[in-house]
Amino acid sequence: MGNYKMAHTMIRVLDLERSLAFYKEALGFEEVKRRDEPTYEFTLVFLGDGRSNSHQLELTFNYGQALPYDLGTAYGHLAVLVDDLEASFATHEAKGYKPTPLKGLSGDGKPRYYFITDPDGYKIEIIRN
Repeated sequence: MGNYKMAHTMIRVLDLERSLAFYKEALGFEEVKRRDEPTYEFTLVFLGDGRSNSHQLELTFNYGQALPYDLGTAYGHLAVLVDDLEASFATHEAKGYKPTPLKGLSGDGKPRYYFITDPDGYKIEIIRN
């Protein structure tokens, strides 16, 4: 088999600007690339963490979508790593992102993760690096 490397994860968003603002403000993601396809009525925006050129998050905006997407029961969550979990939690709480309580004890007795939710209802797990 070949050497496979993660490229991106795609999620559909109802309001592109609101979703971009969330991912930039809440997680510090940066826009890497944008592709607008008016003929096919969609826009793709790729976001990265600003430190690596590996895995990216693709936001897909379909023109004319009026109703929120049904996330279904198969979707789980996105996950990101952070060095200072407690500071990240405090920032997300102060900005009104309604983080879940800190959970999961690591070997040193500190919590390991919490979740926030993006404007479309996608869950994001914030994990201590």
